[in-house]
Amino acid sequence: MEKLFKIKCLWTIVTVLAILTVSSFAYAAELRVGVDTAFVPFEFKGKDGKYTGFDVDLWAEIAKRLNLDYELVPMDFNGLIPGLTTGNLDAVLAAIFIKSSREKAIDFSHPYFRAGLKVMVRSENTDIHGPKDLKGKVVAVKTGTATVDYVNTLGAKRLVKFPNIDQAYLEVVTGGADAAMHDTPNVLYFIDTAGNGRVKAVGADVKAAFYGIGFQQGSPLRDKVNVTLLEMMETGAYDKIYIKWFGTAPE
Repeated sequence: MEKLFKIKCLWTIVTVLAILTVSSFAYAAELRVGVDTAFVPFEFKGKDGKYTGFDVDLWAEIAKRLNLDYELVPMDFNGLIPGLTTGNLDAVLAAIFIKSSREKAIDFSHPYFRAGLKVMVRSENTDIHGPKDLKGKVVAVKTGTATVDYVNTLGAKRLVKFPNIDQAYLEVVTGGADAAMHDTPNVLYFIDTAGNGRVKAVGADVKAAFYGIGFQQGSPLRDKVNVTLLEMMETGAYDKIYIKWFGTAPE
């Protein structure tokens, strides 16, 4: 009788541990992937209320090939890297420039997109022709981005910082700022869509750099994503997504 009791207890313990193990695996299998709340055409909320964009499609294809379950976690750009360092996020995909200062806190994937910075002004503006003309001007920028550091070197009169780049653009439209500066693809997209002829891009691209997918330091996921990303570039899968959002094949 005592032996039977011990066997039942042992079986109960094994069953509980098995359930806990399965639960742990199920939880760990769903990755939390941080994305920006509004950065067209890379990540933004579509008409159906779901997030879409180049970055969203790119990650969906990577996850499909690696058989990964994930949840998109939209947040302000400024909270993405802290989300990784605190362990609240497993990866971030939000047109993040690969910078040495950021490499001190997180790990990056291979570069997946090349972009520069572009100046945007009101259509009637005739005294700003590029970045050098921002000296003494009020410039709208997005908090926490590479643009902030760059514009600070140009001698701008004042930086007006916003958590959302669309707010920075509207600050230019309404006359609250002389210019805005941000990643070229996003600036041009705004001008062609919501700009309605009220704004224009001026000057050449500057500070061209590469976007990378961010991971927690030492994450084993990075190597798997890197291999998959390269496979997509070699087989044309990456080009297909690029053409969908930008109309031409990548250089």
